[in-house]
Amino acid sequence: MIEGVIKSLMASMECSACGQCYGEDNVDFLGHEGGLWLLRVVCSACHTQYLVAALVREGRVPEFITDLTEAELDKFRNMDVLTADETLDMHNFLKDFTGDVCQLFGQKRA
Repeated sequence: MIEGVIKSLMASMECSACGQCYGEDNVDFLGHEGGLWLLRVVCSACHTQYLVAALVREGRVPEFITDLTEAELDKFRNMDVLTADETLDMHNFLKDFTGDVCQLFGQKRA
């Protein structure tokens, strides 16, 4: 399980040589001692290799930081989850959007 979490986190990182995001398939576990994990990461685009040392601490729940009010949290907590199609529709809309985002969402500029 912890390996999956580490791979997901590494897949959100970019290669410092070329900027390409790593794929989960490009992360190899070399070993671990306690909470210290050693990984080899290979960029699929430029083939640069990195040695990564990751410190993983289990059992702690990360602090949840938000600027939402309790009412807003309750509102969003009870909403349906976005579907992949809804996300793709918004991506396609915003890809060619050239208007004013503030007007789009009905907010006045400060």
